[in-house]
Amino acid sequence: MSLLRAEGLSRRFGGLLAVDNASLEVPEGGLIGLIGPNGAGKTTLFSLLSGFLAPSAGRVTFRGEDVTAEPPHRRAARGMARTFQIVQPFAGLTVRENISVGAYLRHAGRAEAIHIAEAVAQEVGLASMLDAQASALTVSGRKRLELARALATEPRLLLLDEVLAGLNPSEVRDIIPVIRGIRARGVTILMIEHVMQAVMNLCDHVHVLAGGRMIAAGAPREVTADPRVIEAYLGHGAAARIAAQSVSPNATDGTHA
Repeated sequence: MSLLRAEGLSRRFGGLLAVDNASLEVPEGGLIGLIGPNGAGKTTLFSLLSGFLAPSAGRVTFRGEDVTAEPPHRRAARGMARTFQIVQPFAGLTVRENISVGAYLRHAGRAEAIHIAEAVAQEVGLASMLDAQASALTVSGRKRLELARALATEPRLLLLDEVLAGLNPSEVRDIIPVIRGIRARGVTILMIEHVMQAVMNLCDHVHVLAGGRMIAAGAPREVTADPRVIEAYLGHGAAARIAAQSVSPNATDGTHA
């Protein structure tokens, strides 16, 4: 069953068609990737899915209901949460208070919101930092805080916009199990990601956006070998060059180097 469905989404900014007739489905319980070169329109598509931008054409359905005209807070109440590529915590608040902001969506009482915040902090690896000011966190800590604020809204669907961007390889390895754990407890995930290690390790299915259009979809290993995807990332003729380089110079006479 599809939890989220986008049908023919387009978004125009004056003469620029940033997203062009893009469609995708996110099955309930899935962990789906959205990849593509810089400037492909991925974050714009996320903003259309989450209600931060209105589409020029197309529609969005969530849990079988048309939400195309709904603002972000209505979609959040339905169970859709997103993170942002540029992390902006409330710098003057503690980690606990930042996460509690998300928890107030469903819990009006302060004590209950703080209880939720502390549980989420434990889940994302911030339990030891609950009393720290958000402004004191490292890049990795701020990424985890952004994830925690979204999780505190108790979403059915989590849209992750480059949650691994800016992390070193060790930090990426540390956060991959956190994302797996979120999915394992029943949260469906759609993630934009450039870190291919994470895409290959985490995602069931990947959609590829280039120039605002969907150009490929499938299992991660199939998609990364697709000539259209290679061309989108590396330029015209790249797929042919890579294919030629993979052939042994002695392949025609049956010998090997």
